Amino acid sequence: MSDSRGFLPQIVELSWETSVHVAPPLTGETIEEMGDAILARAPEQFALCGHGLGGMIAMDILARAPERVTRLALMDTNCQSELPKVAAAREERIVAARAGRLAEAMQDELRPEHIADGDQRDAIWQMMQDMALDLGAETFIRQSRAMQKRPDQQGVLRKSRTPTLVMCGEADTLFPVRRHEFLAHLMLKAKLEVVPGAGHLPALENPNAVSASLRNWLSWPISAGRGASSATWS
Repeated sequence: MSDSRGFLPQIVELSWETSVHVAPPLTGETIEEMGDAILARAPEQFALCGHGLGGMIAMDILARAPERVTRLALMDTNCQSELPKVAAAREERIVAARAGRLAEAMQDELRPEHIADGDQRDAIWQMMQDMALDLGAETFIRQSRAMQKRPDQQGVLRKSRTPTLVMCGEADTLFPVRRHEFLAHLMLKAKLEVVPGAGHLPALENPNAVSASLRNWLSWPISAGRGASSATWS
């Protein structure tokens, strides 16, 4: 439930150096359909960065169009399918959103404690709520359903030879560091970076560190014949 504001510091910082495309998953009912919509308007080859749901879509894109992804960055996300108890809790939020209580659903979806303690916590949390309300209940429901039905991507990651940056906030309680250690361990060419002073939203909580990591990631060597002319964010 975010738009380009979720990556605004990185867009400002890195668009001086490369072409940056923002691709929020606003259409489609499933991870696969959301990935199709992004692929349809993406360059022929690109470096792909995804956060949260965007990371899950990025893994699906990697599974179905690996030749188009020159580098991959996965931030604060999960490669496994949704647990039944988590899906059940998400169902309650879907019901609330459908009943006109999107603000209530979002307050449960992303709580202040999911952001690292600090002076900026309240402002970042409020911005996330504002973005969600701007996108509306139908987008929330579609994205929630896609999360519930998402495929397990462990097999895809094990087979991947795409250079991958796995990044997470050190204080992320939604998708903790240990999950990202597991995710990075699955992949042959993955590097794990833990962002200090950040929770679930490191791109906003510690933007300078994230921008520096992504700039370095964009300079990584890639397989022969895979030259990226742009970066795509979801």
